[in-house]
Amino acid sequence: MLPADLRTAEAEALEALQAALAAGSAGRWTVEFRFEGLRLLPVVLRLLEGLLAERSELRLLFPDAGATALARRDAPALADRIGSFSDQRRLQQEAPSAGELLLVGASQAEYELVEAVCGGHTGTVVLLNPSLEDAAIGIGSVARQRRKGFLAGWRAAYALLPQAESALRCAYPGEWELYRLDPDGYRLAGRFEQKPDAEQQDLALSGREQAGLGSNLRALGQMIEDLQN
Repeated sequence: MLPADLRTAEAEALEALQAALAAGSAGRWTVEFRFEGLRLLPVVLRLLEGLLAERSELRLLFPDAGATALARRDAPALADRIGSFSDQRRLQQEAPSAGELLLVGASQAEYELVEAVCGGHTGTVVLLNPSLEDAAIGIGSVARQRRKGFLAGWRAAYALLPQAESALRCAYPGEWELYRLDPDGYRLAGRFEQKPDAEQQDLALSGREQAGLGSNLRALGQMIEDLQN
């Protein structure tokens, strides 16, 4: 079932990520909240605080010094756990780092730096809302090589992805779930072992048979409003 509000989604993400981190000592995981206008920093800081209860070596990393300073300002008690991608890379010049890293908002522009940070880290890395694969260069040989190599090794710990008239959800160790927006709310349209592509989603959403019980959740617009507060 889809979460009804932001705090429920955060609790789901925390539980799923804790399960993923417990699954191995050097995993590569992603967490995604893809909502327009979502203020991501408060979500990230609450997630960090929840994880630190069991993961004392966890570090939270941002792409640049500005984002790092903002996070430290908003969470002074956690400032020693917050840094930038470049900060982490400098620390790794002396010796490989260990523990858990949570990298926020890694974009295509930081691809090489993120790859280097991951290569110099012996523990688990989590990418939160990454955009490392640029569709504009997706047809190039370099991009294809990246997909088959570094980018292909990541697994979803948690994802909540609203779309025009549907939504995707994944919470480790469960499967990917596709929900269709019907007049009475969201209804489960299909489950998948891997993230479904556009064709798989279209087939599931156009099916005449109902794939699950209808929910009484509020409309997607209300969910987005909740997530922005």
